[in-house]
Order: sequence, then C-alpha cells, then structure tokens
Amino acid sequence: MSAEETQKVIRAYYDAFNREDNDAVLALLADDVVHDINQGGQEVGRDKFRTFLSKMEGYYKEESKEMVIMTTPDGARAAAEFVVHGAYVKTEAGLPPAKGQKYVLPVGAFFEVRGGKIARVTNYYNLPLWTKQIDAASV
Repeated sequence: MSAEETQKVIRAYYDAFNREDNDAVLALLADDVVHDINQGGQEVGRDKFRTFLSKMEGYYKEESKEMVIMTTPDGARAAAEFVVHGAYVKTEAGLPPAKGQKYVLPVGAFFEVRGGKIARVTNYYNLPLWTKQIDAASV
C-alpha cells in the first residue's frame, strides 16, 4: 500500500468519526485491530472497538480538526496530529458531572495499516489538561 493510499484510509477514518458513522469507522479496521487507549488498556478486535465507539458516542460529542497525517514511505505506518473540539454530554463514572462542558485538546495518533485496513490505533493526549477543562467549565 502506498503512503498516499494510507493517508486516504486515515482521512476516511477521521471523516467517519466526525460524522459519528460507526459502521464506516469499523469497516476501515482489520478484524484483529489493536486499540491502545490513552492512559488505559489495550483492546483487540473490531467488536471491542465497536463497544468503545458506542461508549464514546454516549458521553462525548467530538470533532477532529486541523488534521495533519504523516506516513512512512511504504504506507505501513502513519501518524496523525489534530485538535479535538468536544463536549462532555453525559457523566462518566469517576469523572465530574457532565453539563455539556466544552474542551479543545491536541491529540497524537499512531497507526499500522495492513492490506488497506487499520491494524493498530494508538491515541495520546494530555488527560490532566482535559480534566482541567471540564472541571473549570463545571463550576
């Protein structure tokens, strides 16, 4: 797969995420996709990713903007840097009460692509910065 084709897959992934089109997101993933969750665990498989997306959809409304995608020359790996603009809409256990608090958060994501499908998604963001934003907005 070329670097250009990989960029198209990653762009389609975020376009589907922004539309909240979970079926389209899942169609871009390998059956055995590895998902490394920021400051969380590692989940394997499209079904686990489906559960993750359903949870996200209930608690958060997010849009990824200012997207920059970089790939290795062979297209096997990619990185994306972007800014999430979101709202915390439903209280998640262990977090402050949700009141529609808005947040803006820089994110880095790393991917492996195999056979035209995303085989790994690893996300990194500053969790204390996110928490500070939703805490400050809830006062």
